[in-house]
Amino acid sequence: MKILIYSKDYDLVKESGVGKAIDHQKRALDKNNFPYLTDDTKDFDLVHINTVFPKSVSFARKAKKRGKKVIFHGHSTMEDFKNSFIFSNLLAPIFKRWLIYCYRQSDLILTPSNYSKKILETYGLNRPIEVVSNGIDLDFWQKKEGDRDKFYEKYGLDKNRKSIISVGLPIKRKGIDDFLRLAERLKEYYFIWFGKLDRKLMSPHIAKMIEEAPSNVIFPGYVLSKDLRLAYSGSDLYLFLTHEETEGIVLLEALALKADILIRDIEIFEKDFKDGVNIYKGSNLDEFEEKIQKILKKDLKSLGQVAYKKAQDKSIEKIGKELINIYRKVVNNEIGS
Repeated sequence: MKILIYSKDYDLVKESGVGKAIDHQKRALDKNNFPYLTDDTKDFDLVHINTVFPKSVSFARKAKKRGKKVIFHGHSTMEDFKNSFIFSNLLAPIFKRWLIYCYRQSDLILTPSNYSKKILETYGLNRPIEVVSNGIDLDFWQKKEGDRDKFYEKYGLDKNRKSIISVGLPIKRKGIDDFLRLAERLKEYYFIWFGKLDRKLMSPHIAKMIEEAPSNVIFPGYVLSKDLRLAYSGSDLYLFLTHEETEGIVLLEALALKADILIRDIEIFEKDFKDGVNIYKGSNLDEFEEKIQKILKKDLKSLGQVAYKKAQDKSIEKIGKELINIYRKVVNNEIGS
């Protein structure tokens, strides 16, 4: 059984969640000593495609004509396309039609959560949909002694001030606007946003907010995983203000580091996360501000150790076994269109 992880579009997505998902899939298969191909000129039995660019869709169509099996990974929905880039809301219905066309080229659609599966089931795709988490490499995402000192030294921070981080594209859907509003309210803390986006793709409102960000906000831009690991471990709070996700790889990373975490209370997190039990949640700026203060002043207990169990449930070794099992079933016509 020869499996191709389609990587032709990787450079276009490597700084996004989709790029991370591709990295995770490769690592998950490596952890299980399962061989796979990345060279699409070689023969294969099944191709696993994560991107929805014209080139990848064309490759899927040609593969089907040659009798090959195709899995499309449903990372994207119309819902999480909205509030992303300039004109994204206007283009969202067109993007949905494109996604439907892309995903229908497959024998099977994979998606990272039951929440995203529920959304895709409303699209009329007429393809089976299976849920497989993006997973997390628990061997890599671990705290190390001295992380806080290294983190503060790296970014020139005053060690007497607390720090709050977030990770993702600086877009409205990810909550960059509320992040900046909270920074304005809580100037005694550092607010550090990891991730970048070409200014030409930003909405004018978000671009203006970033330009006028208060002095306690720092934008390191896109950083490598080793630097992100240091940030989760060395900072005092991970703030995840996203409005819409299909899973949220960055949340898994923070969970793996046993970080103190505050998230927005949205539907995808309802089942797995309970406020005050294994994570902290807020719904508006006043709630976020209140809980940030209580977490950083230790008026709320740390839930990092409890929340870590959610990361353990999605270890990359387990995800690799799930992927291999699905590949075999699709190749053997036990599942698929």
